Amino acid sequence: MSKKVAVLPGDGIGPDIMAQAQRVLEAVDKDKIFEVTPAAIGGAAFEKFESHFPEETKKICEAADAILFGSVGGPIDQAHLPKWKNCETNSILALRKTFQLNVNLRPVKLYPALTAISPLKDSVIGNGTDILIIRELVGDIYFGEHKQYQENNKRHAFDSAEYDEDQIAIAAHQAFQAAKHRRGKVTSVDKANVMATSKLWREIVSEVGKQYPDVTLEHMLVDNCAMQLILNPGQFDVMVTANLFGDILSDAASAIPGSLGLMPSASLNASGFGLYEPSGGSAPDIAGKNCANPIGQILSLAMMLRYSFEMHDAASAIENAVRQALEAGYRTADILTEGARKIGTKEMTDAIISFIES
Repeated sequence: MSKKVAVLPGDGIGPDIMAQAQRVLEAVDKDKIFEVTPAAIGGAAFEKFESHFPEETKKICEAADAILFGSVGGPIDQAHLPKWKNCETNSILALRKTFQLNVNLRPVKLYPALTAISPLKDSVIGNGTDILIIRELVGDIYFGEHKQYQENNKRHAFDSAEYDEDQIAIAAHQAFQAAKHRRGKVTSVDKANVMATSKLWREIVSEVGKQYPDVTLEHMLVDNCAMQLILNPGQFDVMVTANLFGDILSDAASAIPGSLGLMPSASLNASGFGLYEPSGGSAPDIAGKNCANPIGQILSLAMMLRYSFEMHDAASAIENAVRQALEAGYRTADILTEGARKIGTKEMTDAIISFIES
């Protein structure tokens, strides 16, 4: 039975790195079970359909078993800016809403071969860094009421945050289930000493945690967590947190490996349907120049195989091949280290595929 994947390359370097991820998929798809259907999203879709997320793309995604996403953001031409200013909101956020993608999984892995490009000292990262950050996606302050107003001749503004117990429980279950297959520890991050939503968050996560006696649960305030990420990132295994805190912490943690080009992510709904995308942006200034790092997109493909299709061996083969390519000294410009071999987007993929097939 075929497995259907909607491929949404998007803008900027999106098509460049997506083409390389598709090459890797072909390399691991020995039985030719994948049926890939491309579709337009973001600026590329607006050029053709005058919509960042056209109905045609929506139908292709609805018919798929998973979505492999590139990046959006464009165009560079400032004359078109009014048309395009909501590109991200109208595309990736619309996808999250349409498919109720309520948790985001972002691995943060520091490869031993790349410790030189990490901004942290060797004494800090000596114990290694391998964190899975799980961020709730459909609640919190981003989805609350936002208002600016004037009162007594002064400008005011407020933003409201809200959670219900089901939203929190879905993220918590995802964290505990992931920890069972990793090192068995969950760090739940909140601000329960101040915020009502965080008090509920801590309460629900604690209740869910009782269903996973083999997993250790710790609670940590978000300000302390931000500090601990810098002082001792190796202490973390699985981190679970609310939408706002997760947005900030995952971006901060992504600096540890040294490049956003290395960072994959997955967004899942309650039934397990997933969208997989690299964490970097569309980088239009380097589009089409064969210099973008394809690793984040290729590792997003590996996450798709693991979470949507339970093809753990194929996912591991890709992840191991990435590690081997880095250990062999292959580097794109963003991760260049002394004595390493600088290569392009296609050549990095060539190296990864060679290790898959070896």
